[in-house]
Amino acid sequence: MKNMKIKWLVLTCLLIGSTSYGQSGSTEQLTVPLSSPGKQYSLKVHLVTGSIKVVGYDGKDIIINVTPRGGDDEGSKTSENGMKRISASGGYEVTAKEADNTVTVNTGNPNKALDLELKIPQDVKLKIGTVNDGDVNVENVKGELEVNNVNDKITLTNISGSVVANTVNGDVDVTFKMIDPKAPMAFSTLNGDVNVTLPADTKANLKLKSDNGDVFSDFDIDIDKTPSKIDKTNEPGMYKIKKDDWVYGKINGGGPEMMMKNMQGNIYVKKGAK
Repeated sequence: MKNMKIKWLVLTCLLIGSTSYGQSGSTEQLTVPLSSPGKQYSLKVHLVTGSIKVVGYDGKDIIINVTPRGGDDEGSKTSENGMKRISASGGYEVTAKEADNTVTVNTGNPNKALDLELKIPQDVKLKIGTVNDGDVNVENVKGELEVNNVNDKITLTNISGSVVANTVNGDVDVTFKMIDPKAPMAFSTLNGDVNVTLPADTKANLKLKSDNGDVFSDFDIDIDKTPSKIDKTNEPGMYKIKKDDWVYGKINGGGPEMMMKNMQGNIYVKKGAK
């Protein structure tokens, strides 16, 4: 049986004392070496509460900076029967597991708000997401990106490769340096704008839909003029008619599908540099 090389790095910090109330804790750092540096690797980062920032660099290791957010110090002043409540609000845990160039980063307490900043090598399969009270930002990264948020925005800058980005409440703002010419991509939000800047020579088949907004582009898009498809259902007790309201078009002759969708907000497909 093949032996699997596994590395665990755990950062645990418990700050107790009156000076910790209502303040952000100090930043601590984890350094995660890869089993095969210089080769493509996978990185998964998941948060429930907090923000994630990822920046690509030329190094070999993954560097994780962890900053806890402070709480409300009013709790320490609450008394009951002459006794004061004492809280240790600074405890948290971040775990990074590395096995055969796959790194998974998790946190111990989902209700503890943390801000994670990562410096990572290029050529990555990146899957990251958060749920509450934090943005997701990625800068200067090359690879396959899957980015999710729920209650805030996604901002991806100077990206080379492919992206699937989805949030619920917030904008999706993506600027490409280069794209993977063979990879389909998707960008969506429920409440917010979708703003994607592509290299001027990008070849793609666009699939666009904004339920309560408009679509704008400075590309010369060859819009599909074919009448929208209408589906009808006539079954006992069920009668339905549905008309497809997607906009289909090609840029620079067409290529892989690129889907952009929202409900409340506009969609912007912008032309960047070649």
